[in-house]
Amino acid sequence: MTEVADRATYDRAVTRLRKARIVLPTFAQLAEPGAALRAGLAGVDPDAADPRNLFRVHWYNDAARTGIAELPGHVVLPEALTGVKAPIVVALGDRFPMIHAHKVLAAYSCLAPRLVTGRFDPERQRALWPSTGNYCRGGVAISRIMGCRGVAILPAGMSAERFEWLERWVAEPGDIIRTPGTESNVKEIYDACAELARDPANVVLNQFSEFGNHLGHYAVTGRALGHIFESLQAADVDLRLAAFVSATGSAGTIGAGDYLKDQFGARIVAVEALECPTMLYNGFGEHNIQGIGDKHIPFIHNVTNGDVVVAVSDRATDQLFVLFNDKAGHALLRSRGVSETVMASLEHFGLSSICNVVAAIKTAKRLGLGPQDVIVTVATDGAAMYASERPKAIRKHFGGTFDATRAADAFARHLLGADTEHVMVMGDVERTRVFNLGYFTWVEQQGVSLEDFEARRDQSFWRGLRDLLPAWDAMIEEFNGRTGVA
Repeated sequence: MTEVADRATYDRAVTRLRKARIVLPTFAQLAEPGAALRAGLAGVDPDAADPRNLFRVHWYNDAARTGIAELPGHVVLPEALTGVKAPIVVALGDRFPMIHAHKVLAAYSCLAPRLVTGRFDPERQRALWPSTGNYCRGGVAISRIMGCRGVAILPAGMSAERFEWLERWVAEPGDIIRTPGTESNVKEIYDACAELARDPANVVLNQFSEFGNHLGHYAVTGRALGHIFESLQAADVDLRLAAFVSATGSAGTIGAGDYLKDQFGARIVAVEALECPTMLYNGFGEHNIQGIGDKHIPFIHNVTNGDVVVAVSDRATDQLFVLFNDKAGHALLRSRGVSETVMASLEHFGLSSICNVVAAIKTAKRLGLGPQDVIVTVATDGAAMYASERPKAIRKHFGGTFDATRAADAFARHLLGADTEHVMVMGDVERTRVFNLGYFTWVEQQGVSLEDFEARRDQSFWRGLRDLLPAWDAMIEEFNGRTGVA
C-alpha cells in the first residue's frame, strides 16, 4: 500500500482530480489543521459537495461549522448528570462537514490511500460503501466530491433520516442498496458486497477491514482527543486520562484508543449492545443502537490491546434519547442541577453517542474512578439523525406519553442506576477468546488467509501499520503535485 499498483489507473485519477480542481489533505493536516486553511474555506458551505470541504474532515470545526476552533468541540458531563465523580468528556462529531457525523473521516481515510496508490479509478469504477448508516453517507459524500459513483449498502431498517439524506446525494436511486434487517445484520451487507464485487467495476471499501479506517482515527481522532485532554490537564495538573470509551462499530474510532494508550496510558473500553453481546458472551440478537454494528469482530479491531468490554441495552439509549430531547426531560435535568449549557449539548448526542456515555458511567463505577480520572468518548452524530426514532421510543417504552414521572424514572434507571453488570475487565484469556471469534467471519466466510488473520494478535503488527501514515502523506503530496491544483 505504499507503491503505485497500476500506473494507468493512477494517471486517470490525477487527470480526474486536476479537472475537478481537487486537492487532497494529508492525514497530518487533518490531525493538526492550521490557520492557513481558514482563508481557503471562507464562504464555503459545509454541507455542499465542494472539494474544499475535504479540508473540514477533522474535529476542529467550530460550532457554526464554517471556521476552525482552537479545540475540538466537546462537553464535560458533570456528576449531576452522570452520577459519577469522574469527568466524562464527549467530543462532538456532528460538526463534521456534509453528513454531520465523524464517519466522513473514515470514508476519506479509506479512499484517499487507494487513489494515490493507483488502486481506485474514479473514472471507471464505482465505490461501494458497506455500512449501518453513517459510513455509507460519508462515502457517498466523498465519492460525489471526487466525481465518481458512490453506492450505499445498508440495512433497510435504519433510521428514515439516513435514507432521506442518501436520496438527495446519490447519483441515481439504484445507488442505495437496502439489505435485510437492522443494525445487527452485517453479514447480509457482506453478502451483497460479495455479489456486487464480481463486477471489477465495483470496488468495495469495507470499513470493517480497511486499515485506512483504523489509521485515520489513530492519527486524527486520537490526536484531537489528546488535545482536549491536554487542555483540561493544563487547568488541573492532577488529572489523568483513565479511559477511552467507544462502541466498536467498524472498529475505526476505537483505533484512537491505541493513540491515547500510547501517549497517556489510557485504558481502551470497547462497547456493544446488550441485546447482541458478541464480545461478552459470544452472543447474537438485534437492537436499536444504530451505528455500532455487531455479530462479528471487525478485522481492524486491535482486540489484544483492549482492556474492558461493556454492554449497554438499547432500552437505555432509546429512553435517554427521549429524555435528552423532551421538555419534561429538560425540566427533570434542570431540577437535578444540570446546567443549561450541558443540556444544550445533548442535542448533539445520537443513539450511539448516548450508548458511549452510559458505557463510560459503567466503566467509572467498575474501575472505581474518581474526580481526577478523566474518561474520553465521542458523540458520533447528533439527535437530528434520529428524529423519527423518538415517537417510536415513546410508544414502545412509555406507553405513548412522556411526562415528569417517566422522565424521573428514565434518569434514575439509566443514568444514576447504571450498574457494573455486563462489564468485563479483560485479561489474556478474554482477549484471546474475543480475538478468536473473528476467525469465523474473516477466515471461514471472507477468505482471509490464516497467516494474515493471526498476524494481528501481536502489537508489533499494529505499530508497523503506523509507518503507512507518513508514507501515505508523502504520496498524497506527490499526487497533489501532479494535479498541479495546490
